[in-house]
Amino acid sequence: MKFFSQRSCRQRSSRQRSSSLIQTISGQIMLRAALALLLSALFLVPIRSTAARAPEVIDRIVATVNGSVILQSDWDEALCYEALLSSRSLASFTEDDRRADLDRLIDLELLRGQMKSADFLHATDGEVTARIASARKQYPHAASDEAWRALLASYHLTEKDLFAHVRQQIDVMRLVDARLRPAVQIDSKSIEAYYRDQFVPKLKQSGASEVPLTEVSAKIREVLTEEKVSEMLVSWLQTLRSEGQVHVPGAAPSSSDPGVQSQ
Repeated sequence: MKFFSQRSCRQRSSRQRSSSLIQTISGQIMLRAALALLLSALFLVPIRSTAARAPEVIDRIVATVNGSVILQSDWDEALCYEALLSSRSLASFTEDDRRADLDRLIDLELLRGQMKSADFLHATDGEVTARIASARKQYPHAASDEAWRALLASYHLTEKDLFAHVRQQIDVMRLVDARLRPAVQIDSKSIEAYYRDQFVPKLKQSGASEVPLTEVSAKIREVLTEEKVSEMLVSWLQTLRSEGQVHVPGAAPSSSDPGVQSQ
């Protein structure tokens, strides 16, 4: 279950296979660049417990980021949302999966701190509504409003929760584009190297006919740009962690992540 779908035809001409491969290569890089953001930027509102045996659920702090608190309920909802996106049951999540979700929540909080500039333009209600409408098309079994709400409820989410998640997703991607993309410069030699070393070999493996560099240079530039933005984002998040105050109670300190401190 994904917000982005890939369609294929049973019979394609050689040229069509080439075009499909171009899109696939580009999509893989772009999704890799956006994956952490897509998942981390959507976990905002604490989940409401549906347990019947306890009249009240006492929340607890699982991390603090520059003074902001991340609660167990926030972490729980992160898992619920990832389960929705990946069509997984919550029981299938391992401890490593859960820790990865907490790391993404920490990254999100660090990025949210960078949005406090007065000139940052947050997503409008119209942009969020349009994104959700597009996303719903990928869930044909939940086409009606009733079925859609039931699908969200099965993952302990409401339409209000989803609206907040998608707004944050747009905001984070807008922040990354504004901060990192202008610094990316892709020269012709890099495009030629990618074409020679990666694109052409994959064309041959797929059985498609060769495509001239002039026809795909713009797409390759886009792919390389997204790849570079992804690398820069990882570096930026590491810097934000090292310069910030990130505390995870009970977590063992890691030399590979000096920005995280245990309590």
